Amino acid sequence: MSEAPGSRMRMSELAEVCNLTLSGMTRVVIRLEKQGFVQRVRCEEDLRGWNAVLTEAGLARLREAWPAHLASVRRRILDNLAGCDLAQLASALRHIAKAC
Repeated sequence: MSEAPGSRMRMSELAEVCNLTLSGMTRVVIRLEKQGFVQRVRCEEDLRGWNAVLTEAGLARLREAWPAHLASVRRRILDNLAGCDLAQLASALRHIAKAC
């Protein structure tokens, strides 16, 4: 959501990119909403759906977690690819992402 326009995404789209059912995504968003990280608002386009909107507190928490997340990715994945060609790996991952 942090990269979406207005830091908002329709709940159905968010569920799709997270590979969750809509009801599963709703449960996650409700928990995040209770913590003040996300807010649910009616879709202005059709007034039927809901958008999840990242709050300032949610963005602050994301920024706080980002360095630890990157360090974990490096430690668990990149550091274990010694001798591998990272350009080839990136190409392979893009190919996988397009297939999903």
